[in-house]
Amino acid sequence: MNVKKSDENYVTIGGVKLERTAVLAPMASVADHAFRMMCRKFGAAAVTSEMVSAKGICYGDKKSAELLTVTEEERPMSVQLFGSEPDFMARAAQEAAKYKPDLIDINCGCPVAKVVSTGAGSALMKDPELIGRIVRSIRNATDIPVTVKIRRGWSLDTENAVEAAKAAEQNGACAIAIHARTKDQLYSGSADLDTIARVKKAVGSIPVIGNGDIDSAQAAARMYELTGCDLVMVGRAACGRPWIFRQIKHYFLTGEILPEPALEDKLAIMAEHIELLVKDKGEYIGMKEARKHTAWYLKGMKNAAEYRRICGTLSTLEDFYSLIKQVKNDN
Repeated sequence: MNVKKSDENYVTIGGVKLERTAVLAPMASVADHAFRMMCRKFGAAAVTSEMVSAKGICYGDKKSAELLTVTEEERPMSVQLFGSEPDFMARAAQEAAKYKPDLIDINCGCPVAKVVSTGAGSALMKDPELIGRIVRSIRNATDIPVTVKIRRGWSLDTENAVEAAKAAEQNGACAIAIHARTKDQLYSGSADLDTIARVKKAVGSIPVIGNGDIDSAQAAARMYELTGCDLVMVGRAACGRPWIFRQIKHYFLTGEILPEPALEDKLAIMAEHIELLVKDKGEYIGMKEARKHTAWYLKGMKNAAEYRRICGTLSTLEDFYSLIKQVKNDN
C-alpha cells in the first residue's frame, strides 16, 4: 500500500474536519454512548448516534431525547434522524440542534420492516425527490450541516443510488454515505464497490463515504482505492472489535498490519466497555444489553459456543466477571 501524504489525510464535511481513516456507522441498538466511546478511544474519526425517530422527538418521547445526547469526548459526532415527512424531519432537526451535534444525518438506508413500513429508512430510496425535499427542509430549519445515508437502491431491479445522491446534493446535503447493498439484500452478499464509484463520480461537489464489508485495514484501503471515495464507514465489523479503527489508522500511516490484541487485552477492553455500559444504564438494563456485546467479543475463541450460551444469561457484573475468569482458565 502507498501511505497517504499528509495533505490527503483529512476530509472536511460541512466545516467539520475529519481524519481520512474510518468513521463509525450508525447502528440501532448497538451504537450507544458506551460503544461510541470505545470506538473513539481506538481511533474512529467520527461516530454517529443510533437512529432517532423524528416523530418520537416531536412528540416528546423521553428515549428519543436521550439518544440525541452528545458528549464532548465523542466529537466529532453526528445524530441520525429517521422519518418520511419533511415537516416532522425539520422540527426534529431543530430539537436535535439543541444538543449541538456536529452533523445531522438522514437515514435513507435502514431495511428493518418497522421502519420501512412507515415510509422511512430504505423506503425513501423509492422516492429520490422526497429525499431531496427532506434534506431541504432540514437545511432551512437549522444551521447544522446535513448528511444523508443511502443504500444501493430498494432492489437490484430499481438500483438508483446515483439518482438519490444527486437529489440530496442538489438540495444542500454536505456529504453522502452509501451502503453498497440494496434493501432486499439486507446484509447478505457483497457490497458493490462499483456503485460507490458511480456515486462519487456523480456528486463531485461533496464528499462520498463508502460503507459495506469493511472488516479490516486492507478492506478499507481497497475501498478507497477502487471507488475514489473520500471516507469509509465501519459498521458490524466494529462489534466486539472496536480496535479495528486503530488497525485501519495504523495501516494508513505506516503500511503495517497490526495484529489482533492478545487475549488479556481483549478481555480488558471488553471489561472497560461493559463497565461503561452499566455505568450509563444501570446494572439491570446494562447487563441485558451487554449480552450481545460480550458474545461478539468472545466470537471465534475456544469454547465460543459455550460462552455464547453463558452470555445469554448474564444479569450482573458478578456474572460477567465470572465469565472472564472462565475464559482465562480455558484459554
